[in-house]
Amino acid sequence: MSDIEPWLAELLRLNDEEEKMTDKQIKIVQAAVEIFSEKGFAGSSTSEIAQKAGVAEGTIFRHYKTKKELLLSIVAPIMAKLVAPFAVKDFTKVLEADYPDVEQFLRAVLRNRFEFARKHVHVLKIFLHEIPFHAELREQFKDTVAPLVLEKAYKAIRHFQAQGQLIELPPPATMRMVATTMIGFVIFRFLLLPENDWDDELELERTIQFILHGLTPR
Repeated sequence: MSDIEPWLAELLRLNDEEEKMTDKQIKIVQAAVEIFSEKGFAGSSTSEIAQKAGVAEGTIFRHYKTKKELLLSIVAPIMAKLVAPFAVKDFTKVLEADYPDVEQFLRAVLRNRFEFARKHVHVLKIFLHEIPFHAELREQFKDTVAPLVLEKAYKAIRHFQAQGQLIELPPPATMRMVATTMIGFVIFRFLLLPENDWDDELELERTIQFILHGLTPR
């Protein structure tokens, strides 16, 4: 399938390591992600997914016992095998680089997360829609993504605090404020107002300057 999006190509590669997906499964997964990301899990139906995938509804249930199993089959491998290693690898890369100051560090982190969101926008929508409402997804996130990412972030925060480049706040508080600002920008850019005429470079820079200086005139 030449029109497979990058996120799906990566998911297929991950699944091929264990069990190769059939052409029908590929169509079902691609249709499910598009519909889940557009309407949310609760607002979607297997009949819609089947119609978009061009398969009979019964075909879905031959591969997935329930709609929720279909959701988990999409999110779980990406979360466990793609998002967590990707996040850790990139945070490690950022932390190991020789940045002269915290501003360069923050700019590298924000650009990395921005590009990740651009590449995986459909799956990102599903994460944001469904993690609050499915205990299984929250547990996967807490077990695979959060501990690894947070520890790397706290280490960086303590490093720049020791250099006097960040104020002395508990690292979790600093992380929460920085992450909220960065994630907020990504959500508006890709999910809430993607149709706006965005100047991405300008908005990336504004986000960094806001984290560093807030709204107080210099």
